[in-house]
Amino acid sequence: MSQADFEKWSEEILHVLATHQVKQVAYVPDAGHIQLINLCGESKEMKSIPLTTEEEGIALLGGAWLGGDRGVLLMQSSGVGNCLNMLSLTRVCQLPLLMLVTMRGEWREFNPWQVPMGKNAEKLLIAAGVRTFPVDEGNQVGETVEAAAGMVFEGPAAAAVLISQRILGAKTFEK
Repeated sequence: MSQADFEKWSEEILHVLATHQVKQVAYVPDAGHIQLINLCGESKEMKSIPLTTEEEGIALLGGAWLGGDRGVLLMQSSGVGNCLNMLSLTRVCQLPLLMLVTMRGEWREFNPWQVPMGKNAEKLLIAAGVRTFPVDEGNQVGETVEAAAGMVFEGPAAAAVLISQRILGAKTFEK
């Protein structure tokens, strides 16, 4: 994927988030989300909140919703395992949760530690009651996030857009 493609779908996501009046962007730093994290950080309408672990984001966004704000959680697929217990909060309390998950352990993965969660992230999310929206073509990212956001904020529901490693490109220890 070229830098221009990466920037294009990041800008499309930002537009979708703004359209759905997302005010809080919780994230664990991730190279796959770096462009979107930077764009959200530059936005005057959104507050970017770095996390130490992904499950903090679920509690944070639950509180944001109760306080009248919409939010999104950005993470890597390895963080899905960290969130499983906290996903009961969204299910039991019927809180909306939009997650954008950059996948690892897929296409051209070099790090064997990423493979187990990459292989099982979608299954685990479904088992936890989260609707999943896998996307493996860059030109479909914006419309996929739009579909998921509509279900989340009009539902409410919990949904995760799974952005394929094929879109992000192979990672190395240098990236």
